Amino acid sequence: MKHKVTMAWVQDMYFDAEVNGHHLIMDADSKWGGQDKGPRPKPLMLAALSGCSGMDVVSILDKMKIRDYKFTVDVDGELTDTHPMVYHTITASFFFEGANLPEDKIKKAVLLSTDEYCGVNAMLKKAASVIVKIYINGSEVPL
Repeated sequence: MKHKVTMAWVQDMYFDAEVNGHHLIMDADSKWGGQDKGPRPKPLMLAALSGCSGMDVVSILDKMKIRDYKFTVDVDGELTDTHPMVYHTITASFFFEGANLPEDKIKKAVLLSTDEYCGVNAMLKKAASVIVKIYINGSEVPL
């Protein structure tokens, strides 16, 4: 399988990337010659991680017959101070809210994603330390 993204320069630091037939706008802030019309490229990698693992987790929990919950993922990336500025530490925090959520199944779903299934996570782990945290109804689950 092969993926292809086509990116076109629009103006200044404003770019339009076509991804799977969808348009994704990227831009820089005014400090770097942009107009802040879209996200920056590096944070999009964090969004890709949250989407990849999030889709895995929802799918796995559905197979486990776990439904009726709220779910969000926060991903924080810490950049190096020198160029090229790259993420040295990435923290993915998985938040679940709902009644009677089974901690063991949620933990299993998240760890299956982050340890085995999510290709974005696997790629980022080659370049940065990726830390996983799980919270159920505001309480952190020990890993």
